[in-house]
Amino acid sequence: MNLRLKYGTTALVAGASEGIGAAYATYLASQGIDLVLIARRMPPLQDLADKLKKTYFIEVTCLSCDLSDRKATAQIVEALNGREINILVYNAALSYIGPFIGNSSEHHSLMAQVNMLTPLSMLHEFGERMLANGKGAVILMTSLAGFQGSGYLTMYAATKAFNRILAESLWYEWKQLGVDVLACCAGATDTPGLRNSQPESAGFFAPRIQAPQEVVNECFNKLGKQPSFISGTGNKVASFIMQKLLSRKMAVSIMGDNTRKMYRI
Repeated sequence: MNLRLKYGTTALVAGASEGIGAAYATYLASQGIDLVLIARRMPPLQDLADKLKKTYFIEVTCLSCDLSDRKATAQIVEALNGREINILVYNAALSYIGPFIGNSSEHHSLMAQVNMLTPLSMLHEFGERMLANGKGAVILMTSLAGFQGSGYLTMYAATKAFNRILAESLWYEWKQLGVDVLACCAGATDTPGLRNSQPESAGFFAPRIQAPQEVVNECFNKLGKQPSFISGTGNKVASFIMQKLLSRKMAVSIMGDNTRKMYRI
């Protein structure tokens, strides 16, 4: 697929400084797409931008923004100064691993803002403009944790379920209007966030941990073809077993047991 021809010349990637977000930025740059990269920390964002500009000869704009701020979308729009966004990738997320009560109500609220409310407002802002132009694309990163209750990932799982349903619903509403929407449901991925959480092995039968670029490559193969997908063969098999062969009670119990074991809770 020629992304520039189908959607336009500029993509915004939120949560772009490392991991899957950086992989999205790299893929888009390789397709000749100019970039607006957003993250809280400017130094790693600028390092990535310099590398992409040198390698792919594209234009890259870096914006430092706290996506937990209720005014984040307005701040981004103001910084763009009327610049058109043709592809929106929302990869940013806050997570917490542990008992629900062990996390503060304030941090739960920040998670809701970053994971649900900010992408919701960005979808409304940039999606409206895409619809007016009759073309565009939106990718929301979700997670296998959002397919059923996930003990000790409670708030994270709930927000990811929200994003999947949101993307699938908009896929239906917008598909005949020229705007493609896709929810990318990833499993364990080799990112700094995963490594920093220091999980123990989930066992011999756990799906293989994917590289960020694997997830991104599959995502662009699916874009425009379906409302959501699960990345990686192992994750697809695991999800089929959990959702189709096991009872809901058993699926929820397995998720909670595995998380408790992996993180020594």
